[in-house]
Amino acid sequence: MILAAGSHGFLSPTGVEIAFLLVGLVTLGAAVLTVTTRQLVHAALWLVVALGGLAVEYLLLTAEFIAWVQVLIYVGAVVVLILFGLMLTRAPIGRSPDADSGNRWAALTVAVASAVALVWVVVDAFRTTWIDLDGPAAGSTAVTGASLFQNWVLPFEALSVLLLAALVGAIVLSRKARSTPAGEATQAGAPQAGAPQSGASQAGPSRTDGVR
Repeated sequence: MILAAGSHGFLSPTGVEIAFLLVGLVTLGAAVLTVTTRQLVHAALWLVVALGGLAVEYLLLTAEFIAWVQVLIYVGAVVVLILFGLMLTRAPIGRSPDADSGNRWAALTVAVASAVALVWVVVDAFRTTWIDLDGPAAGSTAVTGASLFQNWVLPFEALSVLLLAALVGAIVLSRKARSTPAGEATQAGAPQAGAPQSGASQAGPSRTDGVR
C-alpha cells in the first residue's frame, strides 16, 4: 500500500473503482431483498447473489484467496446447508406470512448503526492510503496460505471444530422427535371393545324384499 498520488482522487475514478462501486450496489440490493422477501427459497437464492458479489469485490481488491474461500465455503457450503434445512423442515415454498417477525424497525436501526460504525472505522483506518493494484499481489493464494498455515494454525483448527459442531447441531435440530411410540399409535388407531361401530355394521343386516 502506498500514499495517494496527487493526481488521483475521487473525481477521477479508475475502471476498477467503477466496477467495484457497481458490484457493491448489486450486492447491497441482493442483501436487502434477502431480508425483505417473504419467500424462504427466494431469500436463499438472493443470499447466493449477495455472497457472490462479495467474492467479486474481493477479486477486485486483489484478494483472490479470500474470494475463493468466499465462494467455496459460503456460497458452496453455507447456502447448501440452508437449502437442505428448508427441505428437511418442510418450509413453505411460496409466500409465508410468518417470515416477518414484526421487529423490522429494530432490525433496521441495528443494521444502519452497524453500517455507519463499519464505514467510519474503515474510512478512518485507510483515509490516506491506496492499494497499489499494479504492485505485487499481497492477497494472493501463496502469500495468504503461507501466513495462514504458519502463524494461524491453531485458530484455523479451532474454527474447523466449531464448524463441525455447528453441523452436528443442525443435524440434531432437524430430526423431528416422535410424540408417541409406534405401539401407542397402533393401539390408538384400533377400535375399542364395546364401542358402537359406525356405518352399515351398526345398522345391522339389511332386509331386502324381492318384487315379483
